[in-house]
Amino acid sequence: MAELATIARPYAEALFKATPEAEQSAWVAQVAALAQVASDAAVQSFADNPRVTQDQVFGVLTEAAKVALAPVVANFLRTVLENGRLAALPLMAEQFQALVQARQGVSEACIVSAFPISDAQVADIVAPLEKRFGRKLEAKVEVDADLIGGVRVVVGDEVLDTSVKARLERMKSALLA
Repeated sequence: MAELATIARPYAEALFKATPEAEQSAWVAQVAALAQVASDAAVQSFADNPRVTQDQVFGVLTEAAKVALAPVVANFLRTVLENGRLAALPLMAEQFQALVQARQGVSEACIVSAFPISDAQVADIVAPLEKRFGRKLEAKVEVDADLIGGVRVVVGDEVLDTSVKARLERMKSALLA
């Protein structure tokens, strides 16, 4: 996995450098749509078939993504295909989105909860976190029943874990120490 991330980084950075600020959100959406199609196993096996040309793969990807590609994004996709890096396209999209968000002063916050939470509860969690981190946060919510209760929030490389499971683990460590 780390190898794909290493492969994806220069591609994401090159696309980021070519991105005018006015078109950032459109390009992020286009690359994300392509990445979603590229992550499909059937598309991967189609692209790996030696009888299939790069133009055919390009056509399948663009048709399945159902988005009109900017010329630079189309050239980016052709470069990815020419270099045989289709498997890294989903990571390229993630890294490209992270670069665009960093330029805009926005970070992604992954909120993991033991139970489904409402939009109002998400807003209550995000507001103090935005003050703490000093930037706008885009919340992505996941449910993990193993937490028992509470939430775990991941922003970048920082983890804030207030779950019952984490508290029990800390108590266990304290008792065994």
